[in-house]
Amino acid sequence: MGSDCNGSSASESFVKTPTIKFTKLFIDGEFVDSISGKTFETIDPRTGEVIARIAEGDKEDVDLAVKAARAAFDNGPWPRFPGAERGRIMMKFADLIDQHVEELAILDTVDAGRLFNFGKAVDIPQVAQNLRYYAGAADKIHGEVLKMSRELQAYTLLEPIGVLGHIIPWNFPSTLFFAKVSPSLAAGCTMVIKPAEQTPLSALYYAHLAKLAGVPDGVLNVITGFGQTAGAAISYHMDIDKVSFTGSTEVGRLVMEAAAKSNLKQVSLELGGKSPLVIFDDADINMAADLALLGVLYNKGEICVASSRVFVQEGIYDELVKKLEEKAKAWVVGDPFDPNVRQGPQVDKQQYNKILTYIDHGKNEGATLLTGGKPLGNKGYYIEPTIFTDVKDDMLIAKDEIFGPVMALMKFKTIEEAIQRANNTKYGLAAGIITKDLNVANTVSRSIRAGVIWINCYFAFDLDCPYGGYKMSGFGRDFGLEALHKYLHTKSVVTPIYNSPWL
Repeated sequence: MGSDCNGSSASESFVKTPTIKFTKLFIDGEFVDSISGKTFETIDPRTGEVIARIAEGDKEDVDLAVKAARAAFDNGPWPRFPGAERGRIMMKFADLIDQHVEELAILDTVDAGRLFNFGKAVDIPQVAQNLRYYAGAADKIHGEVLKMSRELQAYTLLEPIGVLGHIIPWNFPSTLFFAKVSPSLAAGCTMVIKPAEQTPLSALYYAHLAKLAGVPDGVLNVITGFGQTAGAAISYHMDIDKVSFTGSTEVGRLVMEAAAKSNLKQVSLELGGKSPLVIFDDADINMAADLALLGVLYNKGEICVASSRVFVQEGIYDELVKKLEEKAKAWVVGDPFDPNVRQGPQVDKQQYNKILTYIDHGKNEGATLLTGGKPLGNKGYYIEPTIFTDVKDDMLIAKDEIFGPVMALMKFKTIEEAIQRANNTKYGLAAGIITKDLNVANTVSRSIRAGVIWINCYFAFDLDCPYGGYKMSGFGRDFGLEALHKYLHTKSVVTPIYNSPWL
């Protein structure tokens, strides 16, 4: 399948593994060793080899970072700057990212297996644009005047929440870093950020660029380390005012529990998904097959809104199955630095093994393996694009979030059946609908309980469009102005008025 599928020549053939400049914790504007002196390895998923050793932050390091962030919030200039000044610094931060696009794209490729060309052309330019979007909003944070029913005058203030804890996942290291950091900076908050232990490299580079841009010391701190230690310390910390977490539902529960057991800090969660893609009989077969494959193979399936459950109306089912098989076999898997490749390696050995275990479950439960299902090569964490047919709703591959390139294909008869089965999940992050019938699109989009519905498209993200989950996919929204307001308190100010001619 594809070319150079064993992933063994990534560093020799296409790009040299970069010199890693930043491997220490970033606290109060400085790169420092962890207090314990411990380090951990970050691994190149193309080869399974060590890229660098990274400082392993622990509770004591989190305490230092929170202390710096608290001082920067309570006494520093960042929350007190006019919004336009915060915006100016954020714009400079974005400009610096633009100047280092290639380096940053390389880091996310060697750390997370992201496609290099896509990172260079899309991911990194978009995070710079994310910063600019919220920079433009920083001086437009307004409360409102309230019309009271008694002899009172009142207005609201929107104030930064305070010190934030951001816990970032490994599948989109840059995109999700700035989904949290950009609106937080615009709001005037300070923060402690823990990138995933699998993908710490770009977060540390962004900390360096933030310093160069003029973000004051203590405003943005990065603690690299493990979820059970550094992540837990952030979630339990008594001096963090809000924690924002993106990751699995299981860990999201632990974050909520820690917040409840500590200082009842606010929590926002963007969690797992098992998103349905519903394809109706009137769909264009070629477009439907392209969207279905993209929906489950983009970023090797390591995306929480992957359309891993594909429901196809019975009238076009057989034809679509043939088209999917044909396209999946032409999908190029291999070295993510190769511009011809469409799918790189899974992020690490643990995720690789988890996906292969789910594929075995699918076979053992009686689903039919249409194509794929096997590892690729003898080096790195590559898996073939995998499609199962004859999938039942109660099979593990139809219920669990696999987070890999595995599609569960199912047949349905009526709109009512499609809606019922699409909603038959504990998750509610996203859904897709493919139809030419506006009435069908309207009915189904209003009936599926999910945070974003894509009609005749998929992965149609935009900075203006809020994104988040229903049910066990979490709560709170990223992107759009809703994300900015997520990091603001509303304060009401009330004074009496006397002898007013009107209320």
